[in-house]
Amino acid sequence: MSAIAGVGLDLIRIDRIDQVWRRFPDRFPSRILGADELRVFEARAARDRTRGVRYLATRFAAKEAFSKAVGLGMRSPMWWDRMQTLNAPGGKPTVVLSSPLREWYEARFGAAHVSITDESEYGAAYVVVEALRP
Repeated sequence: MSAIAGVGLDLIRIDRIDQVWRRFPDRFPSRILGADELRVFEARAARDRTRGVRYLATRFAAKEAFSKAVGLGMRSPMWWDRMQTLNAPGGKPTVVLSSPLREWYEARFGAAHVSITDESEYGAAYVVVEALRP
């Protein structure tokens, strides 16, 4: 069993994300989402705006929760598009990091686990980061 090195939780009102998205329809999603997340978001939003905003909100929450779990907040090397929450083939959400965050993270932590959920008014994410094994 691995030791827990960090835990992060974020709860967000979906209407707040929707308001920002309406104000900055192109810039906001492309600033927050990584390339793979952006493709999924655009497909979902094209089919149904509500599904798009829920996806955007849960990914925003996952990034916030991850930044809390690793103790960085939103400062270098953590940045919005460097941490993605993508679904594995079975649907399980997984953390995917890109450089330079990936190298920083791998030098300090073990596996990262993320859980996301949404309801009509709120989106939430919970992240657990394992300690490096000796």
